[in-house]
Amino acid sequence: MTAYTETRTKIVATLGPASQSPEVLDELLLAGTDVVRLNLSHGTLEEHLGRLRDVRASAQRTGRVCAVLADLPGPKVRSGAFPQGGCDLVGGANVQLTPAEGASTGELITVDYPTLLDDLQPGDRVVLGDGAISLRVDAVGAERVTCQVLTGGFVQGRPGVHLPSERLRLTTPTEEDLRLGAAMAEAGVDFLAVSFVRAAHDLRVVREAILPHATRLVAKIETMPAVQALEEIAAEADAVMVARGDLGIECPLEDVPHLQKRIIRHCVEVGVPVITATQMMESMITSPSPTRAEVSDIANAVFDGTDALMLSAETAVGVDPPAVVRTMNRIAARAEREASYSQWASRLGRIQRGQWPEGPDRITMAITHAAGMAAVDAGATAILCCTRTGRTALAMARFRPVPLLIGLSPDPVTVRTMALSWGVRSLEVGTYHTTDDLVWYAVERAVHAGLIGSGDTVLVLAGAPDRPSGASTDVLRIVRVA
Repeated sequence: MTAYTETRTKIVATLGPASQSPEVLDELLLAGTDVVRLNLSHGTLEEHLGRLRDVRASAQRTGRVCAVLADLPGPKVRSGAFPQGGCDLVGGANVQLTPAEGASTGELITVDYPTLLDDLQPGDRVVLGDGAISLRVDAVGAERVTCQVLTGGFVQGRPGVHLPSERLRLTTPTEEDLRLGAAMAEAGVDFLAVSFVRAAHDLRVVREAILPHATRLVAKIETMPAVQALEEIAAEADAVMVARGDLGIECPLEDVPHLQKRIIRHCVEVGVPVITATQMMESMITSPSPTRAEVSDIANAVFDGTDALMLSAETAVGVDPPAVVRTMNRIAARAEREASYSQWASRLGRIQRGQWPEGPDRITMAITHAAGMAAVDAGATAILCCTRTGRTALAMARFRPVPLLIGLSPDPVTVRTMALSWGVRSLEVGTYHTTDDLVWYAVERAVHAGLIGSGDTVLVLAGAPDRPSGASTDVLRIVRVA
């Protein structure tokens, strides 16, 4: 059979000026990109709709299964523009913030947030831009907030102003988010990432806005309220993103690695794909190779069990986007050889016995748990998950099985969305009317794709094809490929 050489940890790459040409986009997919991210904070809706079409065309040309994730901007508080050429904020100096429009200076920073004076308190931390510059609120007056510069630096343009999220009065999602989300869902985007989620309700608002489209929703965990509501958010979301940039502004930096592990562990346990994001290979925006610390960061995310690793500016504006993806692929592949997936599966099995829900999901969870053990006992080469919605493949992926995991679906949207899930190689198949046909043609399709071959032992998981969509997975066959 054809050796399986792709990484099982998936790669999300952000499209931008450096990667949007057809030639580079093709290279990006062939380098190992599984999901392309469109950052809706930059550019027009029409530009992003064009990029969605471009990704679809590239996937067709390269023969790659690739999903598209549109990342909604979310609420953004910004300062007024600093003088041309920028200015320095010196550590220890005093600056003032005021809720107003107009230009900012090194002494007075205007902020486009009307309730600034009501929502800040002495002792609060305010951060500018990507977190490099931080201020401490010393006093709140009738017209201005007096702050001390804790960490200084150079500012230019209109940087974001990060305020304590627990008191932030901006609505999530914003009206602009709902407008963009509805348009992207109608165009057929596979995932929508919802920024600054604070509760499961935020996701439900987006779902209602994009009806009748069933685009999957990714909850970005970037606030402490979201961390505290993790279980409820993960239950509502189709995937979760550990957005370490804003999360690192919301909490002490030393807490971020521990929160990352906690979020990933919970998502894997409940079968929700999880993406680790922000500054994974930031040095490769300008450099041909990553730092040693970045290599360790990627490997540790793999050890944590993340489904996917995300690249942002590295592929959007970096000097060589395909090289970044190839480098990340190599690092992830090396880390996977050391990952304790068998111990993870054993631990998860013990946890799940006491947490299985009632109803169809319990049957699916039980049979995927059994399949993981049967695959080891039978020496299986691959586990084939026949699924209409992708739920069977996601449930199986929780156990991080050693055999190749293949998701097969008659729904092209499901085929693409499975590209985000750990270890799943997804294939499109026809619709069949009997279990025997379903099993037979699933094995045949995997053989024709070069994923399994003669003499291999494979497991096939499916639901009876004559049952309604959403029914449980209740068929497990062990097949010897002729």
